[in-house]
Amino acid sequence: MSSNISKLLSRRGIDHSLLEAFHHHQKSPASSRERLIKKLAKEHQIGEAQVAASFSFYDHLDSAGDPRELALCNGTACLCADPDNRLLAALKKRHGKEVTERVSCLGHCYAAHAYLDRGQPCSGDPAPSREPEITNTISDELVRSNLKEPLLTTTPLSIEQTAELITRITTQAPYDLLDQILTSKLRGCGGAGFPTGVKWESCMRVKSTTKFIICNADEGDPGAFSDRYLLESQPLRVLTGMMLAGRVIGATTGLIYLRDEYPHASTTLQKAISDLRAAALLGKGINGGEFDFEIKVILGAGAYICGEETALIASIEGRRPEVAVRPPYPTQSGLYGYPTVVNNVETFAATTAILETSGEEYARLGSTQSTGTKLISLSSLFNQPGIVEVEMGTPLDDLLYQWGDGFSQPVKAIQVGGPLGGVIRTDQTTSLTLDFESFAEHGFVLGHGGIVAIPESMPMNRFIHHLFGFVAEESCGKCFPCRLGSKRGEEMFQHALDGSPLNPQLLDDLLLTLEQGSLCGLGGGIPLPIRNILQQFSDELPWTEGRER
Repeated sequence: MSSNISKLLSRRGIDHSLLEAFHHHQKSPASSRERLIKKLAKEHQIGEAQVAASFSFYDHLDSAGDPRELALCNGTACLCADPDNRLLAALKKRHGKEVTERVSCLGHCYAAHAYLDRGQPCSGDPAPSREPEITNTISDELVRSNLKEPLLTTTPLSIEQTAELITRITTQAPYDLLDQILTSKLRGCGGAGFPTGVKWESCMRVKSTTKFIICNADEGDPGAFSDRYLLESQPLRVLTGMMLAGRVIGATTGLIYLRDEYPHASTTLQKAISDLRAAALLGKGINGGEFDFEIKVILGAGAYICGEETALIASIEGRRPEVAVRPPYPTQSGLYGYPTVVNNVETFAATTAILETSGEEYARLGSTQSTGTKLISLSSLFNQPGIVEVEMGTPLDDLLYQWGDGFSQPVKAIQVGGPLGGVIRTDQTTSLTLDFESFAEHGFVLGHGGIVAIPESMPMNRFIHHLFGFVAEESCGKCFPCRLGSKRGEEMFQHALDGSPLNPQLLDDLLLTLEQGSLCGLGGGIPLPIRNILQQFSDELPWTEGRER
């Protein structure tokens, strides 16, 4: 069924997509919603139920047609930075009303206390006497590196430097370009760590007249803001990497799926694309050769699950963004059923760094299996929060206590890699290095690279409740274990917060069901941090009899 809907939706193409129509009609009154659904169904020649199911999925397409003017960030970093809800009280004092709306992580985890005010991302305690602090960019003071010659946090590319790189792309054979990526041993930076060159080669070998490159810029992991930095400060590095991938696999269209919570990134990307087009570096016959390539930005509408590649593809097409069973993988059958490469923002920027130097130079950095560098996001409870570009294999303690300068208050643990990432006691970080292998060996995941400090004052009951609640809110709902299991977990820990003891057998059964029965990594991944907490902080939890502590 979904493949048939994809083909129907493909007829109007990317420039007239159903998702863009949703954005265009976002502010339409609820009274006209039924007429709108009928109109869009007729235009796209699909059923009204399909349109309604897709439209109703997104948080930012409010059923009342009113954009949220004032909303509090529900991210993990903001929770840990403000467990006493001081921001909530400050916003109430300023606006004279209760703040009930919540918004997904705004990528301001280095400042925390993040919120939307009249649609603009802000951070810091809002004083009634002054305007809110709108934080559009991550300042240079928040960005640093432990490399003598940084790759991703160096001076942004000029249009002239970009032109030189694009000349290399257009004059070298696709197999030669691919060989550099394979030689570099670059692994995807979005969390899974799949070898980038292997993915590109897989798509390259599929015969098709139409292929796509998709940049996954739906950085929804609370605690991560490295993609936001690249999109706002290094957009040409990201765009050049997309063009490199397009040249390798034979694609002529690149799409950037950008989360709606990053308005300034949209502005910087559109300007960079315009600059490339003005310099004749995008479009037909780039550099007078045979390589054609166009790039388009597509805005999401508030759905964490769209960070999963099959849900992201469904969203772009206009289908309800639910996770699909694999195989087939997107490299064989992706957007509209055509071969598609999906990589995240940092991965594309890293391929540009490889193009600037060489695959061999890149592979000399890091460890044998985890080469190159990684952008790490440090939350606001560090004395020096922000972005740190580190060489893979860097001791975790060096990052925490040298580049992060320790913590601004007593901290008992860190969570690395977003809400599905491992939770590590601060007295157990010594043996870890920042690479995929070290984290896996110790039962954790490096993931996207966001690090959130968990203060001593945070009850682990409440933290687990937050994790289950996040998954319950963001689940696509397609599979029962994730949709129902996360909600049962949230309820279980709400009861624990209210004073009821936890049943250890029931919790163990729930975690096993989530882990083994979920369709994707959202439901399947949440047991990891919860088990970490159960192993390391069991004494904090109110058990019934029968669990070893």
